[in-house]
Amino acid sequence: MTDDHPKMPQPLQFGWEEWVALPDLGVPAIKAKVDTGARTSALHAFDIETFGPSARPKVRFTVHPIPGRDDLIIPCSAPIIDRRDVTSSNGERELRYVIASKLSVNGDTWPIEITLTNRSTMASRMLLGRQALKDHISIVATDRFLQPELSYDVYHTSKMRTAQPKRALRIAVLSREDNYSTRRIVEEGEARGHTVEVIDTTRCYMAINALAPEVHYDGKRLPRYDAVIPRIGASVTAYGAAVIRQFETIGTFCVNTSAGIIASRDKLYAHQLMARAQVGMPNTAFAASPKDTANLMGLVGTAPLIVKLLESTQGKGVVLAETKKAAESVIDAFRGLKANFLVQDFVKEAAGEDIRCLVIGGKVVASMKRTGAEGDFRSNLHRGGTAKTIRITKDERDTAIRAARVFDLNMAGVDLLRSDNGPKVLEVNSSPGFEGIEGSTGKNITGALYEMIETRVRPVPVRRRKSNTSSD
Repeated sequence: MTDDHPKMPQPLQFGWEEWVALPDLGVPAIKAKVDTGARTSALHAFDIETFGPSARPKVRFTVHPIPGRDDLIIPCSAPIIDRRDVTSSNGERELRYVIASKLSVNGDTWPIEITLTNRSTMASRMLLGRQALKDHISIVATDRFLQPELSYDVYHTSKMRTAQPKRALRIAVLSREDNYSTRRIVEEGEARGHTVEVIDTTRCYMAINALAPEVHYDGKRLPRYDAVIPRIGASVTAYGAAVIRQFETIGTFCVNTSAGIIASRDKLYAHQLMARAQVGMPNTAFAASPKDTANLMGLVGTAPLIVKLLESTQGKGVVLAETKKAAESVIDAFRGLKANFLVQDFVKEAAGEDIRCLVIGGKVVASMKRTGAEGDFRSNLHRGGTAKTIRITKDERDTAIRAARVFDLNMAGVDLLRSDNGPKVLEVNSSPGFEGIEGSTGKNITGALYEMIETRVRPVPVRRRKSNTSSD
């Protein structure tokens, strides 16, 4: 005889305290007090702040899941579904943000509503109210941990980073220009659900102190950002690097570091760093005294030679001297202007072409060949050059990655020349443009940038302290 009646789910038994997980928030283990007298669940949250458009507001907050362990921080964000007046057990009323999240217990998962509040005076970091308890849950008020116990050890494993959800981020773009690259960063970020704010670098100012370093803008302290994308122009390198350094002091993830930007902008220092790392580049020489002109040119080789201002950008201040006499004249002219410059070997076989490799997160995500305008040895697109996608060799790929790594840049445009002796690095650009390379390759470079950011800003497991590690 068969039983045609559907089987009822087995009832879950909860004690007055249980281990639960909040997978949507990246919280794999937390102890929750079960309180049928409370309507809505509550989570212990710090640094609660809203962001995003008013029509679809979000809230950012941090969770310290382990009591007594304020050094372990889980950054979270979620859409706001309501704002609710809540009266606590001691009679205090508080207006709280309400979010939705999945609750997971022993492999069973269901959606619940959670209010965010400071529960530092409470014994439990989370409270489960009536709305979170499914119909087939029975409460045994005299017991605790009737469901399988979890462990705080999960916060100290390598799986912690990869298990984090792709939460909405608040991102600042340091830029003074409304150009293609800045617009694409905003457009792509918002399409991925993030909030992206463009900040004029020169209008930032800083409160520099040991206890509470801050960055201010338009009379207000800037909010906490998950990440900063620097788009620092060459004319404001020093001040832009100082602003980035301030964000680094606060602990914000900066796509490119202040030290890397400064080093890559100083052409002499950049070549010295690449030489130390044995990255291939054209023979380069530098001298201050006019008495050393002949010896300087002799170190590089025979004409034609390249004479390049240290502060040059986009091909400006770069001169091709076709003869020894022409090189001497250019060098004398630069010295007369008291300008600092380099002398480099001209790689004839490159024939006015170079390769721009876009390196993001230690990988070459796109490459293009740039060809100079007719009669111009410089291949910069800003000077009328053209570009098309190109397949690079393994040696060229490795060289580009090594060059970006020299400056610790997570985003870099590495310019290479193809020479008879292998790839030669011309320059490493810490604020590469996206228009030319996205247009010529058809690749979503900005998307690759966000994939790197989303991975890097997930919480990193902290080293466990010997005290306060009990999982009872």
